[in-house]
Formats: sequence, structure tokens, C-alpha cells
Amino acid sequence: MSDGPSEFDRRVRALQWTIAALAVVFIGGIVTWIMHLIRTAWRLGDVPSASIGISIVAIPVFLVLLGVIISVFWGLLREGGSR
Repeated sequence: MSDGPSEFDRRVRALQWTIAALAVVFIGGIVTWIMHLIRTAWRLGDVPSASIGISIVAIPVFLVLLGVIISVFWGLLREGGSR
């Protein structure tokens, strides 16, 4: 009956790609910021223990969160077409 996805389906798919891309940019920014904190503490001769302590916990948590977000959106985008 229909030649392809409707306008609504295309907009939803574009929104899903946008949310997934924003998650990658956001978490990439957090990881970059934490690495910058460690480098700054090292350059200033400060004890980087707080930055390293934060990074040991925060970076893996955010990377796991990113993996979950991407896998959910990948499943929605690849197999979520049938309603």
C-alpha cells in the first residue's frame, strides 16, 4: 500500500538519531573534561588524587551508560520499524 515510511516515521527516526548523537557528544565531553582535569592537576604540580578518583568511577559509568543508550537506540532504529 505505502511506498515507504510516512513523514511521521521519518521524523521519529531523525529524532532518535539526534538523541543518540547528543548522548555520544555529551558523554564524550564529560570524558574529555575529566581527562583535562587530570592533565591540569599534573601540570600545576597539584596532587591529582581527586581527579583520578573521580575518573576511576565516572569514566566507566558514563561509558557503560553510553553503551546502553547506543544499544537501545540501535535496536529501535534497526528493528523497531514494525509497530
